[in-house]
Amino acid sequence: MNTILEKLLAHPIVPVFSHTDAEYSKKVLQASYDGGIRVFEFTNRSANAVETYTELKRYAEANCPDLVLGIGTIYTSEEAERFIKIGTDFIVQPVITEAVGEVCKKHDIPWIPGAMTLTEIYTATLLGAAIVKIFPGNVLGPGFVKALRGPMRDVKLMVTGGVEPTEESLREWFQAGINCVGIGSQLFNTTDMTVLKERIQVLMAFVKHDIVIL
Repeated sequence: MNTILEKLLAHPIVPVFSHTDAEYSKKVLQASYDGGIRVFEFTNRSANAVETYTELKRYAEANCPDLVLGIGTIYTSEEAERFIKIGTDFIVQPVITEAVGEVCKKHDIPWIPGAMTLTEIYTATLLGAAIVKIFPGNVLGPGFVKALRGPMRDVKLMVTGGVEPTEESLREWFQAGINCVGIGSQLFNTTDMTVLKERIQVLMAFVKHDIVIL
């Protein structure tokens, strides 16, 4: 678990992606990897997500050997067990489900539940969350993160929802005190894999050279 956490904190931009087509998903994963991504979240949002993720995991192991590939939008312990059996590296939730946390603890993989209040964040840490996901970021905003860093300085935080793939947006979130960001649809609003790779390269270079990760 510690190795995965270290990689996530060292490579703090996490693409959050979902698609029903496995071949297209592989192209997106490869372009992201070529752009410098080392942590990638595929989301469980379609009827064939298990099949797509299985193919994606197999592809990543063969072509992206140091990539950490997790699964998001998990609600139940049964879903968690299913994807852990496939080989997921971490599990992300939009909510806090204690049973899912217990499954992750049993298998020693990072659990990243979603929270919207200080009480939820505190509860998640008590239940064993490796990182707590602030969601939805576009509703809460960087000001919320900056304010909670007063009483909660040591909790590792990720934000998704509303993070834009721009230097301005990244600077605002990281300076507020976030540890890593998940970026979804705004990152993938192109079908040109070269454009996607170059877009990610710019963002990764910016984070590496201009942002001090807390």
